[in-house]
Amino acid sequence: MVNLSRRQFVKTSGTAAALASLGVLNRCAPAKAPAKEIPVGVQLYSVRSEMQKDVPVTLAAMAKIGYRGVEFAGFFDYAAKDLRQLLDDNGLQCCGSHTPIDTLTDEAFDATIEYNKVIGNKYIIVPWIGEEDRSTIDNWKKLAEKFNSWSEKLKGEGMQVGYHNHTFEFQAIDGQLPWDVFAQNTNNDVVLQLDTANCGHGKADPLATLKRYPGRATTVHLKEYSTSNENAILGEGDVPWKEVLSFCKSEGGTEWYIIEEEKDTYPPIEAVTKCFQNLQALRA
Repeated sequence: MVNLSRRQFVKTSGTAAALASLGVLNRCAPAKAPAKEIPVGVQLYSVRSEMQKDVPVTLAAMAKIGYRGVEFAGFFDYAAKDLRQLLDDNGLQCCGSHTPIDTLTDEAFDATIEYNKVIGNKYIIVPWIGEEDRSTIDNWKKLAEKFNSWSEKLKGEGMQVGYHNHTFEFQAIDGQLPWDVFAQNTNNDVVLQLDTANCGHGKADPLATLKRYPGRATTVHLKEYSTSNENAILGEGDVPWKEVLSFCKSEGGTEWYIIEEEKDTYPPIEAVTKCFQNLQALRA
């Protein structure tokens, strides 16, 4: 499982089966900067090998580290009510789910949303789109239309849809950056879940990118980027963390920080432990 791509992992870790357990295969006000301290969650793709082996033990480990939430990347064939029980047992909240775009089709939409409602998730985040749907500016505008439609459907559910970047969003098409095209053609309820490392690898500035769209960074992936140390984890590279965290708290509209660590610098549990500790030191 360690070598699976995110797209493969999400598709093969039980999303369809979990939805089937329900017996079937719905835009919120613009986010405002919270007054209280922003809670920290972890993207479970960071510990995908451990989740594959033992979901209950891994969730318990995340809570023990100090994480208050988890963002899923697949549901491992768990029925929604059973997964919710595991979260409750460990005092964890669901702070998002990386949701394959094909589970938001008309046929699957209601089941997808119902599953996420049961586990207590407010943030439906699409983590990937195929090249055939992102090769032109027109593609990106059509994609934005889809997200606006989903956002409207979710308005009454107290949920938001969003998009998670990789690197290609910062590679110009006809002189325009896809990330900007998508952001400028979606309404303020669509979450722009910036992955700070992917942004950096795309030759863009994470802080400047966040600042272009205040109030849209409802959930943010905190991941290190370094031009000199490929093994750097959070707090050890080039991301200006103090400035990023300050913006998220004051103008970003950020409700959750979500740590993600994909490198093999440390074993998975150790990696997300060190990242959490480093973030706490940065916030002190």
